[in-house]
This record gives sequence, C-alpha cells and structure tokens, in this order.
Amino acid sequence: MVETLTRKRFVYAFGGGSADGDASMKDLLGGKGANLAEMSALGLPVPPGFTITTEACTHFYANDRTYPASLRSEVTEALARVEALTGKRFGDAANPLLVSVRSGARASMPGMMDTVLNLGLNDATVEGLARLAGDRRFAFDSYRRFIQMYSNVVLSLDHHMFEEILDDHKDRLGFTIDTQLSADDWEGVVADYKVAVERENGEPFPQNPEAQLWGAIGAVFASWMNERAKFYRRMHDIPESWGTAVNVQSMVFGNMGETSATGVAFTRNPSTGEAALYGEFLINAQGEDVVAGIRTPQSITRAAREEMGEKAPSMEEALPEVFGELRGVVTRLERHYRDMQDIEFTVERGRLYMLQTRNGKRTAKAALRVAVDLAEEGLITRQEAVMRVEPASLDQLLHPTIDPAAERNVIAVGLPASPGAATGKIVFTAEEAERLGAAGEAVILVRDETSPEDIRGMDAARGIITARGGMTSHAAVVARGMGRPCVSGAGELQIYEKQGELRCRGRVFREGDLITIDGGKGEILAGAVKMVEPELSGDFATLMTWADAARRLKVRANAETATDAAAARQFGAEGIGLCRTEHMFFDDARIAAVREMILADDEQGRRAALAKILPMQRGDFVKLFEIMDGLPVTIRLLDPPLHEFLPHTEEDLEAVAKATGLDAAKLMRRARELRETNPMLGHRGCRLGVSYPEIYEMQVRAIMEAACEIVAAGRRAPAPEIMHPLVAKGEEMAFLRQLTERVALQVCEERVCEIAYTVGSMIELPRAAVRANEIAAHAEFFSFGTNDLTQTAYGISRDDSGRFLNAYIDRGIFEKDPFVSLDQDGVGDLVRIGVERGRAARPGLKLGVCGEHGGDPASIAFFDAVGLDYVSCSPYRVPIARLAAAQAALQRDAAGDAPASLA
Repeated sequence: MVETLTRKRFVYAFGGGSADGDASMKDLLGGKGANLAEMSALGLPVPPGFTITTEACTHFYANDRTYPASLRSEVTEALARVEALTGKRFGDAANPLLVSVRSGARASMPGMMDTVLNLGLNDATVEGLARLAGDRRFAFDSYRRFIQMYSNVVLSLDHHMFEEILDDHKDRLGFTIDTQLSADDWEGVVADYKVAVERENGEPFPQNPEAQLWGAIGAVFASWMNERAKFYRRMHDIPESWGTAVNVQSMVFGNMGETSATGVAFTRNPSTGEAALYGEFLINAQGEDVVAGIRTPQSITRAAREEMGEKAPSMEEALPEVFGELRGVVTRLERHYRDMQDIEFTVERGRLYMLQTRNGKRTAKAALRVAVDLAEEGLITRQEAVMRVEPASLDQLLHPTIDPAAERNVIAVGLPASPGAATGKIVFTAEEAERLGAAGEAVILVRDETSPEDIRGMDAARGIITARGGMTSHAAVVARGMGRPCVSGAGELQIYEKQGELRCRGRVFREGDLITIDGGKGEILAGAVKMVEPELSGDFATLMTWADAARRLKVRANAETATDAAAARQFGAEGIGLCRTEHMFFDDARIAAVREMILADDEQGRRAALAKILPMQRGDFVKLFEIMDGLPVTIRLLDPPLHEFLPHTEEDLEAVAKATGLDAAKLMRRARELRETNPMLGHRGCRLGVSYPEIYEMQVRAIMEAACEIVAAGRRAPAPEIMHPLVAKGEEMAFLRQLTERVALQVCEERVCEIAYTVGSMIELPRAAVRANEIAAHAEFFSFGTNDLTQTAYGISRDDSGRFLNAYIDRGIFEKDPFVSLDQDGVGDLVRIGVERGRAARPGLKLGVCGEHGGDPASIAFFDAVGLDYVSCSPYRVPIARLAAAQAALQRDAAGDAPASLA
C-alpha cells in the first residue's frame, strides 16, 4: 500500500462518467488528456481510454528512449478497464477492442506530431469487426487505413506508396472517390498494402496487437522530436523539456454508413470571432478525411451552407437529432471552459461521441472579438478578457496582411523579421529605392544586408529583404521600428546587384519585377498578391482601454522621424523612449556636412561643419516635440563610430568626392584612420563626446533651442530627456552632465526661456550595471540598452549571431534567441543590479528600457517585476507592449507580488 502511494504514476484513466485527472492537469496529461478527463467527469459521451503522462516522455528521452519500469503494467491495467467499460477485448478475434493512439502536449501543436487510428486490427480481428458491424466494407476500409497510417508513422514508410496503390485500384475500377469501393475492392487494396509493406520493410505487417500498441506509443513519443514539431516549438516558444503525453482511446467509427459521421466544430468563428457555431463534417468518414482534403467536407449548420453556396446538406439537415445534441454539448463546453472551444466529434450509427475539446486557435481579430464579447456576456471579467489575447498576435492587426484566400506562389523563405505584407518592384540599392519611392513607385529593397547608410532607402521601400542577418539584425530592427515588413536571413537568395538579378530555386527575377513579401511568415512570393488592411477600432480599442487601466508600466516608442512619432501616438505611446539622432544624419543634405566635420583637421573646422548641421537637428526636434505635445522625449546623443558615415569602397569614395567636392585622397586616408578592428567596442557612444565635445554641444544646443521654440510658439512645454550612450564610469557621466548643463544654461539665457530637462545615461555595458551607483550620482534617469547589454554580457555580435544561434537553440543550450527575448538569468541579473544600485544612490531614479526587448512580452513581464518605470519599443509594437504590461501587472497582482524595487 505504501509503495502504491509513493510510486510515481504514469497512466491516468478516463471514461464511463469518471476520470483520474481533470482540466487543471495539462502539464502532466497534456491539453488533450486533461480535457478528455474533464469531459468524462462532466458525464459527456467520451469513449473510454487512458493517458500516458508527459513525465513518461521526459523519461523516454532522458533514458535512451526506454520506458519507466512500471509503465507496461500500468498500461495493461488501464487497458483492462477500457475493456470492461466497452465489453470488448483487445486482440480478441471475435469481439475486438480497437484504439486510437494520439499525441497531446500541454500546448496545442496541431498536426505537428503523430496519430494512429484503428490500432488492433489484423487479419483475424478484421473479420470479427466485420461480423460485429454487419458491414464487411467498413471493416476492410478501416483495416487499410490502419495499415497505411501505422506503416507511415511507426515503420517510416512513405505514405505516397499507399496512395499510388489505391489510385491504381480506383483507376482500374473506373472510380473517382473512395466511397465507391466495395468490400471486395478494399480486401484487394489491403492485400496489396501488405505486399508493399513486406517488400519495403523486409518483414510482414505486424499482426500482434500488443506489439502494434507499443510501436505506436514509441512513435508518438518520438514524434515530439521530429523536424516539424521542433520548428513549431521554436515558432511558438514551446520548451522542448515539456514533452508530450500519449492518449490511448477506444475507437468509435464515423465510417459505418450514412448514419455515421465525423467532424470538427468551433463554438465561435475562429477567423472573425462571430458567436455562431462553425465547422465541417463528413458522412461515412474517419477523422483524417476531414483534414486531409480527400473529400470536400460539408458545413455543420444550414446557415453556413447557404452562405457558402454549398449543395451538399449540412449536418443540421442530414442528421438533425444528432446536430441538436451536438449544439447542446458545445454550448455547455463553452460555458464550462468560459472560452471558445475547438471540438472533434464522431457519430457512430446515430450516437454522438466527443473526442476532444480545447481552447480554439483563432486570429488576432477573432481573439479580440471573443474576449470582448465573453466579457460583455458576463462569462468572464474584463481583466480575464485582457489575459485572453496573446500580445504578439496583435502584430496581425497593425500591418497589412495577405488575404488568406489569395494564391501564394512562394519563391523563397527566410526569417519573419517584421510583420505585415507588401508588394513592390525589386530594387537592389537604397538610392534606387529612394528615387522610385519619391516618384510614387512601390518598391521592395533587396540587399545582402543593410547598414545605417541604407536608412533612407529603407524608409522609401514598402518592404525589405536581406539574404543575411537574423531577427535582430539592422534590417530587422529598423524595419520593425518603421512598421515595414521584412524578411531577413533568406539564405537561398542569390543577389547579383551589378547585373540587377535575384536568383532562387532555379528562377531569375530582375530589377523592376513585382514581388510580395509576407513578413509574418518569412515568405517571399512572386507577383502581386491581394492584401487586407488593418482595423484598429471597435474591439481593439475596447480591449486596449481595459489593458491600460490594468497596467503599471508606461509604454513609449523608439522614434526619430515625424512619421514614426505620429504612428507611435496613434498606437498609444506615452512618449519617446529612444530618439536615435544618428539616423537624422544620413539625409543627403546633412551627410555632406557630417563628412566635412569628420574630415576637419581641427576643432575649429569641426565646429564650422557642425554649425551647418545645427539648424537641421533643431528642426527635427521641433517636429518631435510638436507631435509629442508635452510627453517625455528621450534623445540619445550620437552613438555609432564616425567611420559609419563615410563611404566604404574606393568606388564609393570617389563618387562622394566628385559629388561633394571633397578631396578623394583625404576621404580615403581618413576612412583608413577611423577603421577599427572591433567598432562595437571602439570609438563610439559617449567616447565621441569626450574626444570631440563639440559634437555633443551642438546636439544639446539643438535640443534646447527646439524646446525654446515650442514654448515661444505657445505650445505645451516639451519634456526633453538628454541621454548619453555607452557610459561605463561615473567620471564619464560627470563630465557629460557638466557639458550638457553648461550648454543648456547658455541656450536658456540666450532665449530667455526656462525648460525642465533631465540628463541621463544608457546602461548597456556590464560595468555600468554593476557600478550603477557611481553613474546614478550624476544621472537623473537610466535607460537599459538591452541590445548592447546582451552583446557585451555574452560577447556575441548581434549581427553575426544568426550564423550559429539556431544550433544553440536546437541543442537546448539556449531556449530562445537572447536578442529576441531577454536572458533573465544573466543579462536580467545585470538589469536587477543596475536597478538596485542605481536607486540606492538616487531614490526615485527614473528607469526604462529601450532595446528590442522593450516590445517582447516575456521580457516586459520581467521589466515590470524588477520595477522599471517604462518600456520603449518600435511604434508598431506599442499596442503589444501595452497589452503585455497589463498582463504582467494582472499576473503579479494575482500572485500578490509587488515590483522588486518598489516593494
């Protein structure tokens, strides 16, 4: 007895009106197993069965694909219970019990893992099934399905081989659909299937039902690590360590004639969220027929059939009594789970059976409508509605997307670096993109990789493609900030810029050819494809209002152009958390003055060139202050090394010299002098301000003069936050603070104007985090630059990491790309230290984050927990950040926690 209580249990039974588990046990039983248990306990018609736990799966992989010692006896015991409930015996030739074997992880992974139906059939039991059913055709139809499915899933034989055999039979008989085949025809197909299995596998198709069962269990566990499952997990951040459960369930048959059927139903429309039963079914079919496309499914409801213009009767018309029962069950399930349900069912000779229920996958548009409707129906609270929408899914709503009904001619696939879709002409240079964009042409900029010099071309393009680079490459980061769709790292592309050609998959596309990109899927398509424009009112506005009421964190945007700033305000940004002033320098009218400043031989020459840039910078800041209308604007002074503003090749240097009148030899010499072995750790950031204080003096002057102009115009006073990048030491910050205050005082005295401004530092170096107390003595705010903080903590170049990070993720060394979602243990510790030591030195220190992590929901929850005041992200991720911040606050409140630095 003691041994029974202490021994770990690996099998949980369900069916017959009771169950060992329930819906709360998804971690152990997987989503499918937990919900089968719940439905059984509710008294719904669920075929009996049992679930082998996810812990058995983790044991399987941790112990060289072997099972726990007690598993076989537990399965034998659970199978005996199923036999007792069904009155059938597993392997009995006269009264055979047949089972399905299905996967079921805790997170839904539709179609990613394997399933085997009709298990237990062999040459003897098929005859028993035929006698019991009084239908020999049905029995052999089921047997051929089992042989094909088992051979593919367990024996790894190509399913096309079986389809070719079946097609040969149909062609010889003159049939077009499977339902035309007779019992004798199916017997012939089964015989040919078995011959093919023995030929390809070297031994006959297995006839022992117990061996079949363990073969299927092992195959389902093994499918957790198949390539499509691993790819799906990476896409949806599902940990490999979770494993899958295996569900063994007695078969019910939808292919037993005209009173039998199988189908899938949603309690609400998963595309629109409309509160109407939605789904498809097939008469005289098994489950895989609905999804495999072998036959065209029919609508469940009459209204849907009429709307679709279908002639085949709906389930409501063909099986009205069972349909009425189904409607009652699905309504009960939705009210029980308080969410839209995705349900699988089978009708066997007029009797309804429920095979699965789960919270249905839905589009972002549907998710918003369902959440708002359920709250307004009183089924859930507004806070629960906020928790029901996946923040990242809002990307679907914020960018144009490809019409789901449109034909997709995919020519290449890369990384989904920035969501949305766009169609345009191929261009290979930023200059051509800018030229055609100014003329009103829609273009797609195609590059091996982008650099800051390409910024204007990227701005002019409708979308961006790079052959190299990852999800946080320059192209990806800038594209997301601009709201441009982007596919990065499309390695199969061969780009021949000089010839004006793009080659991939044996096809050649030339400059000017139309292509379409889908940044949400990472796909590049030939030609123009129909788009669907976003809608940001209605349910979106309602849910975001509820989210804003729940969150503590403020949400700002990274923006440096009037277009970005206006978009940020539209999406609900509460200020600008990062204005990258270097992006303002690449305009044609300014780059010449910037290069003149770089080439100057002395301070006087640099100041003369900077005087030309000053009015342009001031004008930029005036526009930002006007749009932000009194909201805080954090302006980062010049950050990149100076060589980035110079042309890189000899050919480009000569062209620039000719166009600007600058000396080509001097340009070349200066470019060589500025070249650095490791520019990321070189002469950049505040090191420029220390070496050439006149650069930062000009920028501070431009900021303060712009602020004074806004006040003089009678507008709401701006709130500039002047931020110094790459600070490592308190002494650096002290020098920079004095410089900033000296220039600011000069401007205020000259303009007879008072401006409330603050001076702060980015925290993007490990030393800055651990010595934050020294920096806080001279800084009024910190903004954690987590992009560079991750680079310097790991010693990994962000732009080069795409070459090897996938290998790290595949091998379980990294769970996620640390440039996409914050490494909360390592880099997160540096943030915690910076928060604690910074606020210890300066209580009330304002803290924010402006790296790409500011738009990542998992990272936002961390920033909320450690007590930051705001996150800043690209304009098009502001709604995502608002919702994620609300969810973080609600989860923290539910746990009774306070932010660490505020506790």
